[in-house]
Amino acid sequence: MAYLFTSESVSEGHPDKISDQISDSILDHFLAYDPNAKVAIETLVTTGQIIITGEVNSKTWVNVQRISRDVLRKIGYTKNEYRFNADSCGIISSIQEQSLDLLEGIVRSKKEDQGSGDQGIVFGYAVKETENYMPLTLEISHHILKELSFIRNEGEKMTYLRPDAKSQVTLEYSENNVPLHVHTIVISTQHDEFDTKEKMQKRIIQDVINILIPRVKKNMKFKNIKDLFTNRTKYYINPTGKFVTGGPHGDTGLTGRKIIVDTYGGRGSHGGGAFSGKDPSKMDRSGAYAARHIAKNLVAAGVSDELLIQISYAAGISEPIGIFVNTYGKSKINNKIIVSNINKIFDLRPYAIEKRLKLRKPIYIETSVYGHMGKDPKKVYKSFLDMKGNKKKHKVELFTWEKLDYLSLIKEIFNIKLKK
Repeated sequence: MAYLFTSESVSEGHPDKISDQISDSILDHFLAYDPNAKVAIETLVTTGQIIITGEVNSKTWVNVQRISRDVLRKIGYTKNEYRFNADSCGIISSIQEQSLDLLEGIVRSKKEDQGSGDQGIVFGYAVKETENYMPLTLEISHHILKELSFIRNEGEKMTYLRPDAKSQVTLEYSENNVPLHVHTIVISTQHDEFDTKEKMQKRIIQDVINILIPRVKKNMKFKNIKDLFTNRTKYYINPTGKFVTGGPHGDTGLTGRKIIVDTYGGRGSHGGGAFSGKDPSKMDRSGAYAARHIAKNLVAAGVSDELLIQISYAAGISEPIGIFVNTYGKSKINNKIIVSNINKIFDLRPYAIEKRLKLRKPIYIETSVYGHMGKDPKKVYKSFLDMKGNKKKHKVELFTWEKLDYLSLIKEIFNIKLKK
């Protein structure tokens, strides 16, 4: 029986995502100068105000005011009419030292025995639905807002756009889980004032359908994307009407409030822990990245067309407490065998994960918008400024958990024949 499934995304100018970006940028600056820093940063944004709090244990310090303002400028909060301006907003910092009790549970004489930073459960998911093994509903939702951001920053069309925006995509699937068509698209985008509400609504709807959606169809990496948009596709553009008041002036933002947008758009499961602002000793983050890495490699290797893995940890303990796998009836391999082989292939102790995925590098601001999963791994150079304004460059590898670097080993251990 055919069914509908929906995922949403939010732009870099959404209040919660502003908070995520500030938290991750502060984290990156700590790691740039102290790779062993223990960091947990929470950010709140509201009308004309940023409040930064959390816990840090590090041999260095960073300029949180400069970092926060740089993030806002990059997003586009540079006009007073937004009631949230990078150059004039107030910034309050209340960061304290991380609990020594917690540190004692993490640090060990042998690095390999490093304990988990806290108890928790994490999930990894992959599905053979798109080239990057992500749910298509989420991929379209992200791509709509990426293209909207490109248009806004190009400044040639849709010049009324402001930074805050949300998207939502509903797909109709066949009973065999094949995407049939885009059922509904919902887009809410912040905009400048118009002469009349009627003129505004008409213009934005026309521009979304005639400018934005064609760019999505052209630039998105999915072989049948054009065919999925049909004359039955419904559009709800700014369905509540006027959307001038947005960003932190319209809605308070907090770090870690978009965890489903950050992961799989409602497919699979989520352990409940947020990612942004946390160094990799927090298993909420590093464990979830490791789980995605495992799930993606297993699906790509042919173990299953869809796979969910849960890993559980206890505070101060290095080895996982338990591993669970669900293949949704899409694998010929018994789940117990899959779990047994995962234990043979992947070392899931915290230090091993940090080392394997190179997580002690300043790689996190890039994860803070449009999803932590599904992006292309790549090497880049990044620059950071210390408290005195001195620049330091780092060559880092982004999204290592998206690499398909275990395929041969998985196929060998699972006895999967290599395709010629």
